[in-house]
Amino acid sequence: MRIVITGSSGLLGRHVAAAAVAAGHDVLGIDSVPPPAGSGWRHVTADLTDLGIALQLVRDADAVFHIAAIPRPTGRAAAEVFQTNMALAYNVIEASALSGVTRFVYASSFSIFGYPFFTNWPKQLYLPIDDNHPAGPQDAYGLSKWLGEEMVQAAVARGAFTAVSLRMPWVQTPEGFAGQIGPRRASGDAGRDLWSYIDARDAADAFLLALQAPIEGHARVMISAADSYMDEPTAELAERAFPDVMRNPMPGFASTFDLDNARRTLGYEPRHSWRDYPTS
Repeated sequence: MRIVITGSSGLLGRHVAAAAVAAGHDVLGIDSVPPPAGSGWRHVTADLTDLGIALQLVRDADAVFHIAAIPRPTGRAAAEVFQTNMALAYNVIEASALSGVTRFVYASSFSIFGYPFFTNWPKQLYLPIDDNHPAGPQDAYGLSKWLGEEMVQAAVARGAFTAVSLRMPWVQTPEGFAGQIGPRRASGDAGRDLWSYIDARDAADAFLLALQAPIEGHARVMISAADSYMDEPTAELAERAFPDVMRNPMPGFASTFDLDNARRTLGYEPRHSWRDYPTS
C-alpha cells in the first residue's frame, strides 16, 4: 500500500515510517527536516502549511498517517503552535479527501483531556479514562489536537475516507526514557502526565493496526503502555490526586487509560514496558 506519513523525521514519525517499511508498504515521508541517515523510506522536505504542496504530495497515496505538528505548547508562542497545527491538519486532511485516500490515521493526544499542559487541574470524572470521557483541552496544543479530530470527523461525515484518531500519551524509547522521565518524577509533576507513556514501537504498531482495521466512519481510540511510568501502585497515586473518582480497578502499576476500546477496535495490545528497558 502507498502510505504518506507526515512528520516522518520526528521521534514518533520515524518509528511509524520504519514499521510501515518493514511491513512491506511503499512509504513517502514528509517533514520540514530530513530523516536520520539510513532511513528506508522515500523522503520529501516540504512545508505542509501550503495546501498546494500538500495536494501535490498526497495525490497518489492510498492512506495517510498525519503525525506532523508542533508537539507541545512550550518554547513557542501559543498562537504559533495553534496556527501551525491547525494549518497542517486542515491541509493534509483536505488534500487526502481530494486525492481519494481511503484510510486516514491521525496522531491525536491525551492532551485533549487537558493534560499535561493545563493551567487548572482538569475535572477528572473517572479513572481509568476511556474514549467516552469528555474532552477538556486548556492549552493551544491540546486544543489543536481536539480540533484536528473534529476536522477528521467533518471529512468522514462528507464521505471522504474512513479514519482512526489515535490518542497517545508521552512517547518514549529505551534510549530516552531515563533522561526524560527521571527528572519528571523528581520534579513532582508526574501527575500532570497521569503517570502515563507509550513506547514508540507500540505506537507504531497501532498505526499499522489502524491501517487495516475494519472501521466504518471515524474511530477515536486511546492507546498507551499497559503500565504507568511510576514505581508506586497506580491506585494509590490516583487516590491522592483524584479522590473518589476511580470507577474501575487499576491493579498494580496499571495505566490510567482504559485500553478496551483499542483492543476491540484495533486488536491493539502493548508489548513494551519501561520495566524491561536496559538500565545502562
